[in-house]
Amino acid sequence: MLNKVMLIGNLGKDPEFNLTPNGTPVAKFSLAVSRYTKSSTGERKEETEWFNIVVWNKLAETCEKYLHKGSKIYIEGRIQQRKYTDKEGIQRSIMDIIANEMEMLDTKASSGGSGNYSQSGSASYGNKSAPSASGDDFDPFLDENDLP
Repeated sequence: MLNKVMLIGNLGKDPEFNLTPNGTPVAKFSLAVSRYTKSSTGERKEETEWFNIVVWNKLAETCEKYLHKGSKIYIEGRIQQRKYTDKEGIQRSIMDIIANEMEMLDTKASSGGSGNYSQSGSASYGNKSAPSASGDDFDPFLDENDLP
């Protein structure tokens, strides 16, 4: 069986970063994903879907540190349904995307660079690997040509 989602979009707000009671980092943010269609009159129109993104552990710390409202990113993860009861007692459900990989897609001019991040917190640039996101020498804005 397969439950995999890949999205490219822009953050709707800065990540909300918290620690669970047992100290596990978690970050949440909304992601706007747009597509363009043509109306029956031939007019081009934009349709935007909003997704709730949840990231854990080192990836959550990376998102909290480097992402901000408007950041363009690639997210890879899985869909998870969450059920709750609202104030009126009605059973509701929400779909979250539990991300395990993230890549910053902003240009160097707007964000300083891009990198691929996984749930382990490591980053990779092209076919080369960068230091762990938890290391003091980690620079997520290195250009691929700057790596050894």
